[in-house]
Amino acid sequence: MRALVGRVLWMGRRRGSGGQRYPKSARSSETLREVIAEELVRIDDERLEFVTITGIDVDSEMNRAHVYFDSLAGEDGDDEIVEALLSHRARIQSSIARQVRAKRTPVLDFRPDDALRSAERIDDILREDRRRRGEA
Repeated sequence: MRALVGRVLWMGRRRGSGGQRYPKSARSSETLREVIAEELVRIDDERLEFVTITGIDVDSEMNRAHVYFDSLAGEDGDDEIVEALLSHRARIQSSIARQVRAKRTPVLDFRPDDALRSAERIDDILREDRRRRGEA
């Protein structure tokens, strides 16, 4: 399929850098993660000092985004961190609206990253097992 637009001949394919193409949801998630992480640095709240945004799941319509975090406080600090993030949600969503070109700004839902913590626990168990085998 060819179309002549002005003096440019369009062949129906975009020429890119030849790199991989990623799904829109993955690109949206990464962009949101970067914007939220930058905004957390700007927020002056002691409860958020050692919080890391580890991932984001965005639904296909950009209505809702689950924001996963981890912190040095571990599970003991989760409730306080969620409370702090919720108190700053409007500011974070406003920052997203200003920086991300999208029809909608998703409503943010904050959750601790249990998958990351499970992986750390498994790592600890394996490390302990190797240490015991070395002593035996």
